[in-house]
Amino acid sequence: MDRLVSDETNVSSYQLAPMSALIRTVTILLLVLPVAFLAAPLFGERLPAVPALVIIAAYAWIRLRFRPSRFVVHRDGIEVRWPLKCRRISRKDIANVRVIDGYELNKETGWCVRVGSGGLWGGFGWLWTKRRGIVQMYVSRTDGYVWIETCGKRPWLITPERPEAFVRALMR
Repeated sequence: MDRLVSDETNVSSYQLAPMSALIRTVTILLLVLPVAFLAAPLFGERLPAVPALVIIAAYAWIRLRFRPSRFVVHRDGIEVRWPLKCRRISRKDIANVRVIDGYELNKETGWCVRVGSGGLWGGFGWLWTKRRGIVQMYVSRTDGYVWIETCGKRPWLITPERPEAFVRALMR
């Protein structure tokens, strides 16, 4: 299983962490929605298929463009990979990185509102926060957060698998 890749070039690759129980439950419920729309005619309901197709298209877009699949730590920084895009955070732009819990997150950000996708496979996009403004957010769990403080740019909140190892790899 390709969970962590390291070699002599000091490249470490971490998948998005497995979903927490809460997020997994919400994801399952949301995945049932288009199935229910498509199965309704089997039970005598006259629902058009269009809503199901729109939901399926939105889910595909979230999976391919919002939900990162991997965080790669390079000598030069971090590469965040999605199935259809890639973004880099230069090491020179990283001021601090640390593992935080929900209490520390609340202390750091204050009141928050998610802008983007939430619930299906996690929370992805922006997190508007009272204390920090907009934070780039890519989380699949309700614990094991990694806070990446950047120089003059938005902070990042992510949940890579093995968050402590991710932080150690980035701090090398």
